[in-house]
Amino acid sequence: MLPATDGAASARSEARRFAGVAPRAVAPRAVAAGTAGGRAVAAGTAGGWAVAVASAGSRAVVASSLVALLALVACGPKQADGPAVGVSTKDGTPLPSSDKATLYAFDPLEDRAVSSEVHRGKPTVLVFVTTGDLIGQAQVSYLVHMAKNDGDSVNYAVVALHPRKEIVLVDAYRSTLGVEFPVALAGIEATGASGPFGEIPAVPTVVILDREGRIVWKHTGLAKNDELRGHMRGL
Repeated sequence: MLPATDGAASARSEARRFAGVAPRAVAPRAVAAGTAGGRAVAAGTAGGWAVAVASAGSRAVVASSLVALLALVACGPKQADGPAVGVSTKDGTPLPSSDKATLYAFDPLEDRAVSSEVHRGKPTVLVFVTTGDLIGQAQVSYLVHMAKNDGDSVNYAVVALHPRKEIVLVDAYRSTLGVEFPVALAGIEATGASGPFGEIPAVPTVVILDREGRIVWKHTGLAKNDELRGHMRGL
């Protein structure tokens, strides 16, 4: 499930630890077991990323940490406008050609497909995450609220970089964050330069596609609602 934290300071520390780390460069490592909310927290790894699997009793701790993180983001200085279409905010690396539809298909958590074929015809917002990343939890929370407002007019999906053997972990993540739109799993190969969206250098990474499945924008790091809406305008 999600890592338990101890308030805003730990949220900031955890966020800094994950925010700039490339998924492909992180070696599997164990997380020491502990307690959260009076319940035991199990240790483990997920697709090369360290994660902690907590019992239902720790969900209140997770929720309070997420609230603290969102409050810090909301009170921080206004971010600069996003980059031009077709440029990643991570390092300015050009995205794959946007004049052609991007083809992709990920392993769905349930029976709702997350693929270019199913998404064609509506704007699409994908977010690549791992369950142990607090910034990713904040990003998913933003999308949950946006999806409630947009209804069926926009495709939203979470792509969790975890193997299928960790489906219980990802399902607990989905449930805890209240995600009602489709969730899928993907291997580390989806983050490489040869992947459908080019390199995914770190999590969270958001990809916005137009109705034809062409890449409009890709952003690594937390993207607020107004920034996302700005790039979705007119799609």
